Amino acid sequence: MCKHFSLVLLLLCISLVKGNAQQLFLLKGLAQGTDYSISYYADEPLLKQAEIDSILLEIDLSMSLYRPDSRISIFNAGQLDMQMDEHMLKVMKKSFEVYRLTQGRFDVTVAPLVQAWGFGAKPVQQFPDSAEIKEILKTVGMANLSIRGSSLHRKKKGVKIDLNGIAQGYSVDLVADHMLARGITSFIAEIGGELRMQGKKPDGEGFRIGVEGPALKSRAEPVIRHVISFDQGAVTTSGNYRKFLEQGGHKVSHLINPVTGYPLDNQLISVTVYAEDALTADGYDNALMAMEPEAVLEFIKLIPGMEVYLIYRKADGVIDEMMSPGFRKMIIN
Repeated sequence: MCKHFSLVLLLLCISLVKGNAQQLFLLKGLAQGTDYSISYYADEPLLKQAEIDSILLEIDLSMSLYRPDSRISIFNAGQLDMQMDEHMLKVMKKSFEVYRLTQGRFDVTVAPLVQAWGFGAKPVQQFPDSAEIKEILKTVGMANLSIRGSSLHRKKKGVKIDLNGIAQGYSVDLVADHMLARGITSFIAEIGGELRMQGKKPDGEGFRIGVEGPALKSRAEPVIRHVISFDQGAVTTSGNYRKFLEQGGHKVSHLINPVTGYPLDNQLISVTVYAEDALTADGYDNALMAMEPEAVLEFIKLIPGMEVYLIYRKADGVIDEMMSPGFRKMIIN
């Protein structure tokens, strides 16, 4: 479940903190088509890598499109209702919430469009034409789905779902909650750039997160545009300047508008979202990419505690930024 990201974890104190018994422990691994990094302070090791790997494997068995034996793959291959496990049920409920509030800009039934444009599990030889898009759109729309208890009901044949745009945030929350249950209260849990953190370092200094964005020169490597810090919460990013495909000089973003059926092509380059939990942040970041910058700042007023940082291209081609007042307060550099 690989997802675009543009957050860089800045851990500037790998050694022991003098005068304090707590140490910094690090766990790194590969999962969900990307890498993960777990950092926490404690008096002694409280977490094993096998625990993290087991949690992430459980998520893959539920919602990975790259596993034919996952619940989501079984649902997509069938025509009947399916009993969801607790993980998929939570993610689907949040997906319906985001779908309603963003007026369909986030839609998990976008799976056939993602595949048609070449960003699915199977490679494609050419981009779809307008007739193919029109046909695919007949099975796109979360109005074609409903939840009955813990069962996912398909109202129309051919409806398939893709949870890649939200499941990684849920994975981060699951890992973070597991750490809290282990008694770890100062940590960063990060998967593919999506992260949740809590607490401070033993010396009272906060963790630092680098927010990445495109350089002013189109061919230059992305740069860290700001460094932020906060005591508790989650940050995720969605953007279109890293992940794209090109055929015959035609470049398309991996972010597909489920309403039109075509890749996004608007002012926004990336959206970084802060929320209390990673599931919420991850669920909204893709949908906000489908809006114009000013509309994003108005929309987030509907979601308590949400803050955003936007990178966009102005009409004259110049790259600029915009952010909510709360996000500005988190910037330390």
